[in-house]
Amino acid sequence: MIAMNAKMNHLHAKIVAVSTSPVTGTKKTNVIQGILMENFGLLGDGHAEKQAHRQISLLAVESIQKMRDLGLEVNPGDFAENITTEGIVLKDLNIGTKITIGNSSILEVSQIGKECYSPCEIGKSVGECIMPTEGIFCKVLEGGKIRVGDELRIIN
Repeated sequence: MIAMNAKMNHLHAKIVAVSTSPVTGTKKTNVIQGILMENFGLLGDGHAEKQAHRQISLLAVESIQKMRDLGLEVNPGDFAENITTEGIVLKDLNIGTKITIGNSSILEVSQIGKECYSPCEIGKSVGECIMPTEGIFCKVLEGGKIRVGDELRIIN
C-alpha cells in the first residue's frame, strides 16, 4: 500500500472502480468508465447536482479492505462511493485540495466524512458504514471521462 499525505504529489494513485446509482445512500453498480460533468458530478448518479458541494464521493480500497479484514464481504461501490481509489489516504486530505484524474478531470475536496443516519442503509446491508470517517466528497471543477486505472494526483 502506498501512503500519501496531502502535501505530496509525486506518488501515484489510481482508480480501482467507478460506481454509479440513480439513488443516493444505496450500494452502487461498478461501471468501466463514467463521465464527470463540470459543477455537477458523475453523469447518471444520484449525488450529481448543480452547485452542490457533495457532487461525487470517493473511498479508498484500503478502507474497504479494513472491513474485509473484519470478515465482511464488501466490494467497491458497496459504501455508495462513486470512485474507489488505491494509493492515497483520502481522509488525510484537506478541504480545498485539488485532485486530477486521468488527462482532464479535476476535483476539489469539499467535505471529509459525513454524518450518517443511524444506521444508514449501507450500515444495515453491510454491517457498518465507513463513509462517515473514511470517505470524502468533492466538487467537479473540470469534467471528462474517467475509467478504472486512471491515475490520480494531488495538485495542491
